[in-house]
Amino acid sequence: MTAADIQIYNPDALGAPLGQYTHVTRVKASEFLFIAGMLSADPDGNVVGERDFDAQCTQVFANLHAALRSADADWSNVVQFTTYMVHSQSIPEFMAYRLREFPKMFPDGKYPPNTLLLVDRLVQEPFLVEVQTIAAV
Repeated sequence: MTAADIQIYNPDALGAPLGQYTHVTRVKASEFLFIAGMLSADPDGNVVGERDFDAQCTQVFANLHAALRSADADWSNVVQFTTYMVHSQSIPEFMAYRLREFPKMFPDGKYPPNTLLLVDRLVQEPFLVEVQTIAAV
């Protein structure tokens, strides 16, 4: 299988992003992965980190990594995130999580585009954050 050609960049005309993401991903790939929104649930469906946003982020991204690894992919294959959160007050916590963790996940500093949406609730009341992912392999 040929590796995807992924270019992540910020056009000068758009200015700097407002967080740990990039404005554009250009992809030439033979295959894409569309990963459903991951929640902070363990393999048995139990909520991890109830009322603890940081713990939920940790589990969400662990679940995303497991989904990527199931297809022999890794963080470097991610071309886009869509994040759903239920409380606008969690935005600073989300930014802090990404500031701390994304440099480990994306050591080249090229963070995939991310759309952040605030929603009334997720599938179950205890969930605070959900992240959907597209990857290219």
